Amino acid sequence: MTPGSDKPIMRSVSSAKTAGRLAEIDALRGLGAIGVILYHYTARFPEIFPYADHVPFAFWPGEYRVLLFFVISGFSIFFSLRHIEGGVDFAVNRFARLFPCYWVAILLTLMVEWIGGADRLLVSFASVIVNFTMMQDYFYIPAVDGAYWTLGLELGFYLSMFVLWRLLGRNLANLEWALMLWLGVKIFAFYWDGFPWRLILVLVLEYLPFFIIGMLFHRIWSGQRSWKEQIPFFAMTLMTVLLVDGQLLFIVACGLVILCMLMLGGWLRFLCFGPLLWLGQISYPLYLVHENIGFVIMLKSGEAGLNHWLGFALAISVAMLLAALMHYYVELPFNRRLMNWWQGVKRRDVASVSG
Repeated sequence: MTPGSDKPIMRSVSSAKTAGRLAEIDALRGLGAIGVILYHYTARFPEIFPYADHVPFAFWPGEYRVLLFFVISGFSIFFSLRHIEGGVDFAVNRFARLFPCYWVAILLTLMVEWIGGADRLLVSFASVIVNFTMMQDYFYIPAVDGAYWTLGLELGFYLSMFVLWRLLGRNLANLEWALMLWLGVKIFAFYWDGFPWRLILVLVLEYLPFFIIGMLFHRIWSGQRSWKEQIPFFAMTLMTVLLVDGQLLFIVACGLVILCMLMLGGWLRFLCFGPLLWLGQISYPLYLVHENIGFVIMLKSGEAGLNHWLGFALAISVAMLLAALMHYYVELPFNRRLMNWWQGVKRRDVASVSG
């Protein structure tokens, strides 16, 4: 069986669809989380604090880990869209998923920075207030934590996809052609230097092809499109990356396409083991709390005379502990409570109309 053969892969796709979820998605999130931590703790930390003691290696491939997350976001957006009935539905769904954890992460990060005396990482009070909206990048305001730069992009992606959902209908008919028009806007922005930067952020033009790769694969996985139907759209997406973003990102994009092919073909099931799946489940709070908090821990460990490997391990351990606590005591319960509250509101509205 080869990744390019239709019949064996389509059997695997059908099996995954029956299960209602691809466990490999969580496994890939877990791998992405590992890449994030290694990159920030081994490459970014020495850049920001060049005189601090640090581990003697730099995991530069982690610089591209965020592109995997964008592919996963493109794949996963349909799980939210298929359960909504309108704009408020979608807004509540995304708010419940993103903001409770994010607000707690901001407070934790600020507290650790203040206790650790990491003045270089602190931002102004006004910046903190804007950060609570998750829209700091749109106002050119520094983020509380450097890892937060992707969150504004995610908001722009959700807004853009909701607009497409309204325009194309619940089944998103002709979605692929709409995505190609969206890519056309990216190419136009590349050739027009005056294209508004905030519009580039809202339309996620800089990283759009990676979201689209995930969406194209979801349409195959869900049975809405065949491999043969998607080939031209994959080709146009990859050619856009080559034209606009250069050879290196083109190679990365091709690698992610191959990775998704292997996933749908069932070749990545070996990744679906407990610790990696668990990391995938806590990946959002881990992403939110690992960077600056880990930096402070490594700084204070060095000041205390601890070996850099011990500081490195301590930063990873604390980040995972905080992420797990946030997942179980903030992310899951608040998401459940907010969604239950909203469903109750909708039921009361229906009852009042019926009455």
